[in-house]
This record gives sequence, C-alpha cells and structure tokens, in this order.
Amino acid sequence: MRRVHRAVTAAAAVALLATACTGTSTAPKASDDATKDTTITFWHGWSAPSEAAAIAANVKAFETAHPNIKVKVVGNINDDKIKQALRAGGPNSPDVVSSFTTDNVGTFCASNVFADLKPFLEKSAVDLDKTFPKALQDYTQFQGKRCTLPLLNDAYGLYYNKTAFKAAGITEPPKTLSEFDAVAKKLTKATPAGYTQLGFMPNFHGYESTSTHFAAQWNPTYFTPEGKSNLAADPAFGKMLTWQSNLVKELGGFAKLEKYRATFGDEWGAKNPFHTGQVAMSIDGEWRLGMAKEAGVKFDIGVAPFPVPDDQADSYGKGYLSGTIIGIANTSEKQNAAWELVKFMTTDTKAVVDFSNAIHNVPSTLEALKSPDLKIDESFKVFLEIAQHPKSSTTPASPNGGAYQLTLQDFGYAFEAGKQTDLAAGLTKTDTQIDKDIAQAK
Repeated sequence: MRRVHRAVTAAAAVALLATACTGTSTAPKASDDATKDTTITFWHGWSAPSEAAAIAANVKAFETAHPNIKVKVVGNINDDKIKQALRAGGPNSPDVVSSFTTDNVGTFCASNVFADLKPFLEKSAVDLDKTFPKALQDYTQFQGKRCTLPLLNDAYGLYYNKTAFKAAGITEPPKTLSEFDAVAKKLTKATPAGYTQLGFMPNFHGYESTSTHFAAQWNPTYFTPEGKSNLAADPAFGKMLTWQSNLVKELGGFAKLEKYRATFGDEWGAKNPFHTGQVAMSIDGEWRLGMAKEAGVKFDIGVAPFPVPDDQADSYGKGYLSGTIIGIANTSEKQNAAWELVKFMTTDTKAVVDFSNAIHNVPSTLEALKSPDLKIDESFKVFLEIAQHPKSSTTPASPNGGAYQLTLQDFGYAFEAGKQTDLAAGLTKTDTQIDKDIAQAK
C-alpha cells in the first residue's frame, strides 16, 4: 500500500525549487534500438516487502514479453534522490522513474528532467482519452506537456464506524455536508476535558483532513488561464474554509480539538484514531481498508463517497484523486527501451490489474477499472466508482510543485485557529504570495 500524506509530499516539492530549471532544454533524440539486447534501470519508491514483490512480478512479466530488455530495479527512492540523479545524468542514473508525488509533475515537466512522452504515445497510437480517466490525465501533464503517465491511482472517500452509527440510530452515511455536520455532532461524545468519541476531526492537522482534499468537493479552479492564483476569485475556497471553520466551532472549538488530536496515534500505524474508535468518521484513501484489517479493528467499517456541498447534491459520488506517476529520464540514452517498460506498466490491462490486486491501489486505466480480474469487495468498489466519477478532481500541476498548496494550507491553519479573521483579505494575500513564489520559480 502506498502510504503518502499529501501535506508531506507537497513539502517535498519545495526542495525542488532551487533546481527547477536544471534540466536540459530539449529532450535527447531517442535513437536506441528497442529490439536489441539491452538493460535499463528503473527507480521506484515502494519499500515494503509486499510492494517490492509486486514490482518484481510486474517487471518479470515485462521481461517475459520483451526478452531482449532486462530491467535493473532500485526501490525505496525518494524525490530528492530522483532530483539529484536526473540533474547529474551519467551511467548510474535511471532510465525509468516513478514517483508518489503528483505535485512535482509541473517541476519535472517544466525543467525537462523528464522526457516529453508525446512522440512515444503517438508512435504507439495510445489514445489517452480511451485509456485514462480525465483527472489522471490532468495530474500527469503540465501546460500541455506530458512528461509522465499514471501508474495506479488513489481515491479519497468517507470511512465510518458502522457500530457507532448503529448505536446513534444513524442508518446511512451522509451525502451532503449539512447531513455530515449533523452526523458528526450526533456522534461526538464530549467531556469537560475532551472527548470519549469525536464524530470527525475537521482540523487541518488531522491527517488527511487537508484543505485540498476538502476543496475537491467544490470542484475549485486553483489558477486562471494565465496561471495566476485564483483563490480569492473562486467562491469555492471561501465556502470550503467557512464550512470547515464552522464545523471546528460546532465540535468544540480549535483548542479543544487540538488537545484531543495530541492523543492520536501514528496515522500509518495500528493506533490511527479511526482504528481505535477515537473518531467515528474520517476522510482517507483506499489503502485504509487494508490497514484497518491489519490493525485488527473490532467494529464494522463502512465506506462511502465523501459528502458534497448541499447545492451540489447531484454530484455526490465524486472525490479527490491522486496517484503514482512514471516517466522517462531525459538523460537516458535508452529512451525507446525505457518507453516499452513505461507503456507496459501503464497501459497493459493485465499488468495494471495484477499490480492493483497486489498493492491494493485503484487501477489507473479505464479498462482495468472494469476488469473482471480485479480482486475487490464492496468497500473497495466504492473507490473504483469515485475514481471514475466525471466530477472527481485533483490539484493542478505548478512550476514549483506543491508549494501553492502549502501556502493555502498555512492560511487554513491561521483561519481555523482564529488568528486570521478576514477571509477575503486572507485569500487575496495568499494569492499574492502564490503568484510571487511561482514567478520566482520561473
């Protein structure tokens, strides 16, 4: 299971700012003969034994289909190592690279450290619209340049404690945010010092309760067509922050919630607050199903799409999407052979389905999402439906990675804590900072 916290991965994007323009200005011509015997190097970030085994199986299937191409696999590689290697080039640098950080696509594409995949896609007659969901196409390109492709997918939804729901007389998961707020309050058992059970942790430090995950339910527009930050102009951001801050107040206030949050266990461990029953609902990705099972959770778990704004009730079923990306190093002298691996791992239905089954992520192609070979239960099926919903969305790529998301998140921290009370002025100031940072990166 890919375990990535968006706020952390966005922070990693900032490390790339100083080297955002260190790539070569144009892609080397792919002149290698992919039918000849050759060896390519593939870097990826997975580290758990089960994940490494899934990669090995995928690569073995590729080598069986392409017996002339051998793949040297190097795992547990983070984006900082990728940045250094692609900048330096040389015989020890990778040919194919995968990353968990979709936020860095803008940096990878704009700096030319990843090769432009358009010529390879055209050569292989890959129809993107017939192959990948639109949101996945969006987060694997930047300003029309496609330097990466999706390699599995993550979808965010609502997890809820069915046992707690039954005890409170709640018969179904909420579909709109007003219903959600009412359920969150009904499930909250407050004490003078804290809580014995919290319906939902709305604070932005509450693990996956991030501004970008919440904002997706409004389908916001982060940037204008000219590339300027659009937070103050798009009502979606003000509505999201108003809803979130109101829920913070209704559930006991920022200080009380933060004190309770300090009692939470590690997000990725058995003591996650949803596992322990400290919170009755949470927003999380499809990986939580397997993690909860491993943790030995005693109650029945329900899964549903995260609720939508009341005035968008007809869009219920959508959610925030992200995922792993894969591309070809611009410094590679074996780009045609590298493309064969990238094409196999991202477009071969059996390869995508087998990989999805092995690490419990959502498939990233339209055919794989509908494959009868997927090993899924009803809970996991919810995430497949979120991934295919036409209004599911993601955060757009930017020249400086996920820095703009951190800037928005920082304002969210100040607003929920009452340190910033002028919402409109705060969003305008945040726009100014985002534009300044992007201009500097360029």
